[in-house]
Amino acid sequence: MEIPSKCPKIWVLTLLILLIFTGVFFESSVFSLLEAQEIEANLVFEEIPQLVTLQENTLIPLSNPANPEPEIVRRFSVIITGYSSTPWQTDDSPYITAAGTWVREGIIANNILPFGTRVKIPELFGDQIFVVEDRMSWQKGNYQIDIWFPDYWEAVSFGAKRTYIEVLEG
Repeated sequence: MEIPSKCPKIWVLTLLILLIFTGVFFESSVFSLLEAQEIEANLVFEEIPQLVTLQENTLIPLSNPANPEPEIVRRFSVIITGYSSTPWQTDDSPYITAAGTWVREGIIANNILPFGTRVKIPELFGDQIFVVEDRMSWQKGNYQIDIWFPDYWEAVSFGAKRTYIEVLEG
């Protein structure tokens, strides 16, 4: 005696088609996400025409011989914190900035200023000029600056300070 099937063949076929479409959709969404990240990464490097890199060092003139004192274009309040090249504070390449350069003294991270923007922090660092070459976590917001320190404990002891920055011309 043959036992009747509780699941008709049409249900099996429908389930099989549903699984195939789900797999195709998932695969295409993963590839489009990877493609979008690749395009975004390419756009980041296209935004840096004035950033010249030679032997993995950035060559940005910090002073113009014709105009020794750079003009202040904008001033605004920020919260300044420190970071270092520790894996839990950065991504999987802690010694490379988002601009593709090696970290070094004078590098800052910010999410709204373009790469290569020069700034001063007069209340804390006098006339020292910093260059934006890194980005921060999106959770930190736009009006926060991270200053790179070579040592983790230097960054920790710097703490968080509320002050203003001066954005310099060109």
